[in-house]
Amino acid sequence: MTTRSPKILVVDDTRANLVAMRRLLADCGAELIEASSGNEALSLCLDQHFALILLDVNMPDMDGFEVAALLGEAEQLRDTPVIFVTAAYADDLYRLKGYRSGAVDYIAKPINDVILQSKVRVFLELHAARMQLQQTLAELSARNDQLQIEIAERQRIEAKVRYQATHDMLTGLPNRVLFHDRLRSAMQREIRHDGNFALVLIDIDGFKAVNDTYGHPAGDALLQAISSRLNHHVRNEDTVARLGGDEFALIFEDVSDVTPLLQRCQHLCDMLAQPYPLHGSRGDFAARVSASIGVALWHEKLGSDEILIQAADRALYQAKEQGKNGCVLASQ
Repeated sequence: MTTRSPKILVVDDTRANLVAMRRLLADCGAELIEASSGNEALSLCLDQHFALILLDVNMPDMDGFEVAALLGEAEQLRDTPVIFVTAAYADDLYRLKGYRSGAVDYIAKPINDVILQSKVRVFLELHAARMQLQQTLAELSARNDQLQIEIAERQRIEAKVRYQATHDMLTGLPNRVLFHDRLRSAMQREIRHDGNFALVLIDIDGFKAVNDTYGHPAGDALLQAISSRLNHHVRNEDTVARLGGDEFALIFEDVSDVTPLLQRCQHLCDMLAQPYPLHGSRGDFAARVSASIGVALWHEKLGSDEILIQAADRALYQAKEQGKNGCVLASQ
């Protein structure tokens, strides 16, 4: 990166003084800009950035104090150091007025070239350090912004991976892993609060025939449609999961009575048996399937989630034996 030379503004209404300053500061390493009045100096300050301003105090129309005061009122200019150049350096009240106007130092006339060059060198070094600090802070800010972007992207990827690990890619429902986690959580919750929940296992009757007749894409579309219906017919606190193939599982929370539970399951049977408008390899068609449902009500005596699942699975088998398209409650 190319580093620009710092700029020094020299303000004096006397041409000879400007020439003298130019000669004394010829080798200071900065670009000298000259102004012969306060107004010209203010105009230059608005358009350019200066490392230092050498400001004559005694000028017509607008003296150095007024110029310094106006510089201090502008937010982008108030940090620019100002050194007053004056013949009245020995007057303490005069110097105090200058400091109140925004001066950081004084140089007395006639100018001592060693003192001038020494002071200018110090302020140029301060300016270089300040510019380096600003550049470093800007680079840190840019790096921090990049890190935030990278962190957000990593969190997005991690969330996606977690979602894929716990959800069925075809239907978006919780998969077997998340289902078992939800089931164990429901058990622990009900043990603490002395409540009940129900496990519902669903097997779709007639799915294989649709898959074989109309093709796998039609079968996938049917599974998605079944998943959508299940999602829209359960409460927010309940869980709908796809265990694999055409097998689904539901966890009904806060079950207090068997009769309403069986009514809900029968409603699921009726809802899932409604036709599904789909598109297959032979064109549009209406898929007709049904559901066999096994229901098991949790109680603490069961002891484990596997025993609960086995009870619901036996009930599902009974539903199939009894002609399918129905629900059976596991024996208590």
